[in-house]
Amino acid sequence: MKTPSTLKGQHGDTMSASVAVYRNIYTEDRFKQAYGSEEEAAGGSRLRERLAGKCRCSRRSCFHLLRERVPVFNWLPRYRLKKWILGDTVAGLTVGILHIPQGMAFALLTSVAPIFGLYTSFFPVVLYMFFGTGRHVSTGTFAVVSLMTGSVVEQLVPTPLEVNSSSSEAADFEAQRIGVASAVALLSGIIMLCMFGLQLGFLSTYLSEPIVKAFTSAAALHVTVSQLQSMLGLRLPRHTGNFSLFKTLASVIENLPHTNMAELLISLVCLAVLVSVKEINTRYRHRLRTPIPVEILTVIIATCVAYVSSLDATYNIEIVGHIPAGFPRPRLPAIHTFPAIAGDTIAITFVGYAVSVSLAMIYADKHGYSIHPNQELLAHGISNTVSSFFTCFPSSATLATTSILESAGGYTQLSGLFTSLVVLVVLLLIGPLFYFLPKAVLACINVTSLRQMFLQFQDLPELWRISKHDLMVWVVTWLSVVVLNVDLGLAIGVIFSMMTVVCRTQRAGCSVLGRASNTEIYRPLENHSKCYEVPGVKILTYNGPIYYGNRSFFREQMSRMLGLTPERIRSREKARKAIEKRESETSVSTVERGIANTSFSSENEFFQSETSESDVQAVLIDCSSVIFVDVAGARLFTQICTECQKVGIHVYLANCNESVLKILTSGGLMNHMNPQHIFVTVHDAVMYIQQHKEKPPESTMTVWV
Repeated sequence: MKTPSTLKGQHGDTMSASVAVYRNIYTEDRFKQAYGSEEEAAGGSRLRERLAGKCRCSRRSCFHLLRERVPVFNWLPRYRLKKWILGDTVAGLTVGILHIPQGMAFALLTSVAPIFGLYTSFFPVVLYMFFGTGRHVSTGTFAVVSLMTGSVVEQLVPTPLEVNSSSSEAADFEAQRIGVASAVALLSGIIMLCMFGLQLGFLSTYLSEPIVKAFTSAAALHVTVSQLQSMLGLRLPRHTGNFSLFKTLASVIENLPHTNMAELLISLVCLAVLVSVKEINTRYRHRLRTPIPVEILTVIIATCVAYVSSLDATYNIEIVGHIPAGFPRPRLPAIHTFPAIAGDTIAITFVGYAVSVSLAMIYADKHGYSIHPNQELLAHGISNTVSSFFTCFPSSATLATTSILESAGGYTQLSGLFTSLVVLVVLLLIGPLFYFLPKAVLACINVTSLRQMFLQFQDLPELWRISKHDLMVWVVTWLSVVVLNVDLGLAIGVIFSMMTVVCRTQRAGCSVLGRASNTEIYRPLENHSKCYEVPGVKILTYNGPIYYGNRSFFREQMSRMLGLTPERIRSREKARKAIEKRESETSVSTVERGIANTSFSSENEFFQSETSESDVQAVLIDCSSVIFVDVAGARLFTQICTECQKVGIHVYLANCNESVLKILTSGGLMNHMNPQHIFVTVHDAVMYIQQHKEKPPESTMTVWV
């Protein structure tokens, strides 16, 4: 190849540039012969070598596997003690202080006792520190996952109208509930471990960003409505299933006359304090070394006020009650409920994993490191599986604590150690002191912790400006979750998102390409008025895959642009048969008189006269945007090729990727098309067609730009 280049400029600056390239015209076959590799021939032996390498056991490979599967052995030896320890300590202690009120609050969403929220804020944090790859990820209780788990608990162990809190019946009731919640955590962990074994970390990509944001903001509305009864001091059963949000609202409105005014006053004061201080934390986050721990301060003050004033006895407010000190005893979850909870647990697993991986990726991109989705499956799978035997409900990464961990200066997973130490102190020593904590305070903490999720409505104008399809996905997902239910709404959002992708591939655009003067650049004519069509050649491009779902649309577009009407095809067939009949009648006399057979030239003359009227002698299909073709698409290519040949139009292909070309070849296209009509680029094909019209084909032709 000869490639002369010319650069022109003034004072050493490049103002304009021109490039001229002289080389041979390359079909796919000739290009493979010149530049192809021998990978296909050596594919079997290389596969055996790779398998042998995977199966080979050595001390080095064992250490590599250990560092890969237990990342703490990878990052801990390289820990920069002087540089990172202060940030990890401060961030870990800050998040640990926040975990205490949020853990107890989200336990109410799960319909279990607050102590189980503290357990879930301890065990998963420790396990993720060993197995997780997200340096700025804070795991523990998450509002949306807790709400979904609480719906399962309420379905299997509904709340009785009256239960004596001091009786053994209440203890059995709580044991049944945490048994179901732990079973959900165990099954969720098992599902994640199975997904890790099958390397299915990519499945989280099916929950796109609009789906996750719409789902979490709609679930936040569910959480807020579910906490109204605790904030108003109403003792109402929890509604589950479809339209549960509206049923809960109707029940709350119906029982408004029975509102406990003391609990309402507590809720209003707590909301005012929490919202105000959180706004200060947000507005002055760059000036504050650590955010003000308003949640734990509110919990401490409310507990003291309730204890001093005896609010539970005087005004009949609902309090947290006994919180046992110490570690929980290992206990088998209610595994007999697996068949009943399987469907809901799959949804909980996907939501928890998708949120966790999304958060990990956001902060990994921000700080310039990478995470491994499959390893995250292992980390969260082990966290949920092991924690379930210590009466924990499902856990995941959390939005609020992860944001605080990063803003407080955390560097590595070691911050989880200090977080767990704070929770451990509460479990061993301080827990029983929260006996008089009003549940209305925890409900207010639940509602105010959802601020980030409600702020996701601010993304709608940007989605409208960037992509109407993504906006539709956001709106449909949000409405489905709000109107129907969390689980069903998420499924509808995922299905609708996939449908938008399918619909866009079904109606991909088919364009006519034109050439920019004196270049090898070809662009759609509708967007580039100064490009021109190559005389006698119709260059078409299709911007999508060709498969059973859009084959009819692709055929319609091609037929319209090439004029492949049934009438035209029939007329050309009749003309061809007439020529063949006429020449067969004259063939005997032609041979006897010694005159050369002119059947081929006569037929060509006929088609040339026809094609000169429509000015299309060849069609060139640019396959650069065709990412895949299925069997139906391959058969359609063959059919179009046959129809074009019937009307005297030669078919050429360019820019086919390896998989598309392989399927077309296996589908029998080469039986109806010359393999030498498949080119590496559009310009190669155009040069070949033009030179072929001017002179007979040679073994070597030159493409010039």
